[in-house]
Amino acid sequence: MPLAQSKLPPKGIYSFNYQPYQRTFGQNGRGLALMIFVSLLLFGGIGTRLAYLQIVEGQHNRKLADENRIRLIPKPPERGKILDRKGRILAGNQFSYSVFVWPIAKKRAEWPQTLELLSEILNVPAAEIEKTIEKAGYNSPSLLRVAKGITQAQIVALEEHKSQLAGVEVDREAQRFYPLGEVASHVLGYIGELDEEELAQNKERGYRLGDVIGKMGIEASYESQLRGTWGGQQVEVDGAGKVLRILGQKRARPGNDLTLTLDLDVQKAAEAALGNRRGAIVALDPRDGSVLAMASRPAFDPNWFANRMTERQWQELQQRQNPFVNRAIQGFPPASTFKIVTTTAGLESGKFSPDTVLMTYAALNSGSFAFHDWNRAGFGPLTFAGAMAWSSNTFFGQVGRRVGEKTLIDWAHRYGFGQKTGLDLPGEAAGLVPDLAWKRKTFGDDWYDGDTLIFSIGQGALQTSPLQVAVMFAVPANGGFKVRPHFVQLPNKSPQAWRESLNLKPSTIQVLHQGLRQVITNGTGSGLNNPSIPPLAGKSGTGEDPPRPLHTWFGAYAPADKPEIVVVVFLENSGGGGGSTAGPLMLQTMQAYFKANPPPKNTPR
Repeated sequence: MPLAQSKLPPKGIYSFNYQPYQRTFGQNGRGLALMIFVSLLLFGGIGTRLAYLQIVEGQHNRKLADENRIRLIPKPPERGKILDRKGRILAGNQFSYSVFVWPIAKKRAEWPQTLELLSEILNVPAAEIEKTIEKAGYNSPSLLRVAKGITQAQIVALEEHKSQLAGVEVDREAQRFYPLGEVASHVLGYIGELDEEELAQNKERGYRLGDVIGKMGIEASYESQLRGTWGGQQVEVDGAGKVLRILGQKRARPGNDLTLTLDLDVQKAAEAALGNRRGAIVALDPRDGSVLAMASRPAFDPNWFANRMTERQWQELQQRQNPFVNRAIQGFPPASTFKIVTTTAGLESGKFSPDTVLMTYAALNSGSFAFHDWNRAGFGPLTFAGAMAWSSNTFFGQVGRRVGEKTLIDWAHRYGFGQKTGLDLPGEAAGLVPDLAWKRKTFGDDWYDGDTLIFSIGQGALQTSPLQVAVMFAVPANGGFKVRPHFVQLPNKSPQAWRESLNLKPSTIQVLHQGLRQVITNGTGSGLNNPSIPPLAGKSGTGEDPPRPLHTWFGAYAPADKPEIVVVVFLENSGGGGGSTAGPLMLQTMQAYFKANPPPKNTPR
């Protein structure tokens, strides 16, 4: 159809007049060139930016994208169990529910309202939860524990407010559990979440925010064995936080179980014997130093630390007198139990023979100082065995005076006083063996004859722990060896490897046996000569602690002819006599041991 006859729109409908197409290349060439240039410039800029974002900033941007869709779900390992020597559980695990927050799930400005509601449900200060998030950072893709061991009512409340608690999750995890409560609490210790200082110290060992760590006792000593290895999942989630797929998984490896030398029967008996008294009871095998029981009072319930401690629990702890102090490994004057060392020093020095007889007196005079015998009358002539049986102060004062303080101090060190025993438990005190250098440094004074007299009967500045005293009793019990007490038996280590010989004369060991046996048969401990257990050998002690009441001691081993257990009882400021006050507690502990480990029927009684 000719152009003139083509159908054109009616006039007036459009605001421009139609004209036939004409070529205007020469006229508009510069405009087209300008358009092409601008287009190239724009597309070039966009391309350059894309290249920059993909190549230069690609890794960073991929990380940002991943953090918005990939979640790290850590899986803590199940802590290894702690068992007694017969496989009974002292510390185990039980599953409970914990609450976690996911910082990256929402903007920082959106968290305060969530934390207020969460605080109200969990009864945890909002500022405390906020501090946990701030430590990890608001862009952290990891779940952070903010509460554990929550109640069923709290779980229901969290579910009811789920729509208001985006970024908050509840999950099931293993929690430390001590089925016997306070029993052996000073031995087992407790666990707790790392504080800032502990986290900084242990970060290189793989610990992270929210990890728990052994804070005391065996839990602390054997942390590396009990802890296990963390695992977890890396998952992809959608905008609502729903898991789309698992990207990777590493199984948590549980910690190793740990079997202690403790005998739960003996431990329970020692705990029951102490009751509410302040003090300690130690029982060990004199043949190799295995600790059979270690009780200390006041005590605490380690379960209180597995969860968030309540205000009531905290107030109750405040009312107890130093409940975290393990009195079994702290120093106190050993009193007359130390006469074992004085006897050894006298006989090994060569200045006394096993059949020596000394007259005892109401008192020994040293200048203006009167050193009294405990009965204020003396006991007449006594042998070493007789002096041990009646615990004559003036007898052992004469022995100490003749051998001299250097010999006494030397034997105190040989028995292990003034140094840690090497027990595999933190917090052990070395105690104190005073000497001339110590006295000059402390008091600016010399060592006098009166100091030697007091030292010879275990009084004055001498400080020894109940555990060290138990090690001392083990020497005559096992034939002259100082043992290293321990809770965990090392593999391939024989009993002999736990002890060292003091090279005592057989006659010295015999005199110690005779004297300690006579304490029970006809001496200060005769009330403990009980047919319910094999024959005992032992020694009492009463330690001065002015102006407070006396400390009391009783240490013993049995069977007397072939010892397999040493028990030492210490009562802090109990008053009374060692035999009548501390002795019955020793007897209760012995009875529990021999009930669970009966001696052969032909054992003499």
